[in-house]
Amino acid sequence: MACLLCVTVGSACDTCGCKDAKHDDAHTAGEAHQHDIVDTAIENGSFSTLVAAVQAAGLVETLQGDGPFTVFAPTNEAFAKLPAGTIDNLLKPESKDQLVAILTYHVVPGKVMAADAVSLSEAPTVNGKAAPIAVSNGTVTIGGATVTATDIECTNGVIHVIDSVMLP
Repeated sequence: MACLLCVTVGSACDTCGCKDAKHDDAHTAGEAHQHDIVDTAIENGSFSTLVAAVQAAGLVETLQGDGPFTVFAPTNEAFAKLPAGTIDNLLKPESKDQLVAILTYHVVPGKVMAADAVSLSEAPTVNGKAAPIAVSNGTVTIGGATVTATDIECTNGVIHVIDSVMLP
C-alpha cells in the first residue's frame, strides 16, 4: 500500500525516491508520510525549484520547524510558467526580500486540510496578505492557482500542490 505522498502525486512507492527506513515502513503500513514539509518536497522531485527558492530565501529552518504550516506548493512546471529569467533573478541575493514575500504568500499558519479550505473565501498567509480561495465545479483555486493535489500530510503540517506561482 502506498503512502499518502505517493498516492497524491501519482508516483509508485518504489519510485518516490525516499531513502528513509521509516518511510519504507509507512509504505507497507499505509501510513501518512513521516517527514517535515521541506524533506517531503525534496523527496518528491516535483518541487526542486521551490526547494531552491526556499533555500535562497533562508526559509528552510522555518519550514522544518514545529509549525504546523499549510504550504500551497507550486511544482517545477508552475515555476516554468513565469516569464524567462524571473526565477534566476529571484534567486539572486539582492532579490531575497522579494523572494521571501512571494514564498510566504504560499504559506498559511496552521494545518488547513482540503475539506476545511473549501469552506473559506480566503486564507491568511504568513506574508500578511490574504490569498483568495474559490471553488467552482469541483475545482479549487487559491490566489489564481489551481489546486491539483491535496492533503499531503507532513510531520509539521500539510502540502497542497498548485499549478502556478501565486504573486502577492
